[in-house]
Amino acid sequence: MATNQYVPRLKAQYQDEVVPKIKAEFGIDNIMAVPKLDKISINIGLGEASRNYKLLEVAQQELTAIAGQHATITKAKKSIAAFKLREGMPIGTRVTLRGPHMWEFLDRLIATALPRVRDFRGVPTKSFDGRGNYTLGIREHTIFPEVDATKVDHIKGLNITIGTTAENDEQARFMLRELGMPFAKNN
Repeated sequence: MATNQYVPRLKAQYQDEVVPKIKAEFGIDNIMAVPKLDKISINIGLGEASRNYKLLEVAQQELTAIAGQHATITKAKKSIAAFKLREGMPIGTRVTLRGPHMWEFLDRLIATALPRVRDFRGVPTKSFDGRGNYTLGIREHTIFPEVDATKVDHIKGLNITIGTTAENDEQARFMLRELGMPFAKNN
């Protein structure tokens, strides 16, 4: 086994700085009870993809570039006549990141992508689900440097869900704030 394995910068910061702060803040004695990141899910929903398959292929390539991992195509689970949608039609693309890919993506999101958002005042603090998971909606996928903005013909929005092992939203919010997530001050 190699002794000098690569550890992502944000994971090293989590282990060295954030874990002791969480243990002190919430009075956690057992290291296994400290909240940690579980996974990050990224999703691009394209309603018009059912009529334009080329758009879906481009979205899949762009999401693969953003995430650094191959994205899969999602299909409709139900038929909805009002949207001219039948069961099994392609409607979007998604990817789930774990391990080093997850830490690298979160680092790029916090340090590079979010500061590129126009008129950025922080991410909302009210987007937790009650179980310690955080969902963030991004209107323009072009904030990621992996996407060449000159070749983009259609701006896509994406949802990023950060899954944690935190027992409640307070622990997850504290952990993400310590990792550098720029939460809005007025929320």
